[in-house]
Amino acid sequence: MNALLTDLYELTMAAGYFEAGKLEEKAAFEYTIRRLPPNRNYVLAAGLPQVVDYLLNLAFRPEEIEYLRGLPQFRGASPAFFEYLRGFRFTGDLFAVPEGTPLFPGEPFLTIRAPIVEAQIPETYVLAAVAFPSLIASKAARCVEAAQGRPVVEFGTRRAHTPEAGVLGARAAYIGGCVGTSNTLAGMRYAIPVMGTAAHSWVMSFPCEAEAFRQLQRFMGDQTVQLIDTYDTLEGARRAAEVGRPLWGVRLDSGDFAGLSREVRAILDQAGLPDAKIMVSGDLDEYKIRDLVRTGAPIDSFGVGTQLATSADAPALGATYKMVELDISGIKRFTAKYSDEKASHPGSKQVFRDVARDVIARSGECGRGEALLHPIILNGRLLEPLPTPDQARARAAAQLASLPSALRQLEPGEPWPVIFSRELRALFDQTRRNLLG
Repeated sequence: MNALLTDLYELTMAAGYFEAGKLEEKAAFEYTIRRLPPNRNYVLAAGLPQVVDYLLNLAFRPEEIEYLRGLPQFRGASPAFFEYLRGFRFTGDLFAVPEGTPLFPGEPFLTIRAPIVEAQIPETYVLAAVAFPSLIASKAARCVEAAQGRPVVEFGTRRAHTPEAGVLGARAAYIGGCVGTSNTLAGMRYAIPVMGTAAHSWVMSFPCEAEAFRQLQRFMGDQTVQLIDTYDTLEGARRAAEVGRPLWGVRLDSGDFAGLSREVRAILDQAGLPDAKIMVSGDLDEYKIRDLVRTGAPIDSFGVGTQLATSADAPALGATYKMVELDISGIKRFTAKYSDEKASHPGSKQVFRDVARDVIARSGECGRGEALLHPIILNGRLLEPLPTPDQARARAAAQLASLPSALRQLEPGEPWPVIFSRELRALFDQTRRNLLG
């Protein structure tokens, strides 16, 4: 794993820690949800496999070390520091909530506990690796909720910010409840159902629409989805109906979906194709899906691209990666930030979730309900294989179903109760007194 995929100050701090003789100090850092994105009632946790892969493979290649040696910021670093980088590996611990877990402000997604350099360097990568898929999974869950049982397919790779973002976004959308993706690599890599047949270019490549439909049907059989809006949607529906079976259904990619779907449904039914499905796609988001469902439009499934693959209305996640404690020769020192609006809580934590609320407690405390943070890596070794995307998807569905209905709606609802335990509040106050007098 490319250890330079980080902000420079992570590496200058690493050199500073080394030169200050702090290598043996063990630090605990927490990735915490600071605030929810606009119009969100929760953040659905995703991205853990990318964090695990990063930590297990984190190392510096010789050319990377030589690059750092040539930077002016490292002129004060001793040769011993660069030699230290040659053998650098992550030897610490990772605790995290399972993917598919809804999180709320103030709650940690993960804790890294390791020698201070090993815990510091991952900050930049971890923040990015968790934020993006968590945003996509959360957006997908909202689209699925709006669809009220109708399947939602992720169509967004071509609009994603990079091709790899499209792959990771497809995985996250599946965890959030989408039934499949158009991304073939995501299908192979993560065993996600893949869906899709042909674009408008297929229709335009033939001299007439009917011939395009016949040729597609010859190849695709009962998987055929005829794209009927290349020229005239209703005429396209009639031609698809004339070609007939085998046919999964038709797709509309433009126009008044509520009105057109009713007319298309009538054409298919009159042609003896009542089982042919209608899928719509094209600039959809959860609000448009909800509106279409509320009209009673005879739409069987939705394809969502741009808005989902970019989490367009909430493209950033307010989260932090903060040091919460240090162990110096067996003596524990708690750390926190007390600045206005950006205060953090000291000490490693656990979150307990029961049917009525979450309690953020000190690590080691007992509590009621499910303890959300689990050990993932200990002493640099993965304890057991991570849950599959299917397992994470099932957890997300069960966890979201257990939330109050107001929190599953698209508008902001009454926040889920999250409180701090008595011990954690006392530690916060004591640490503040120790640091600020």
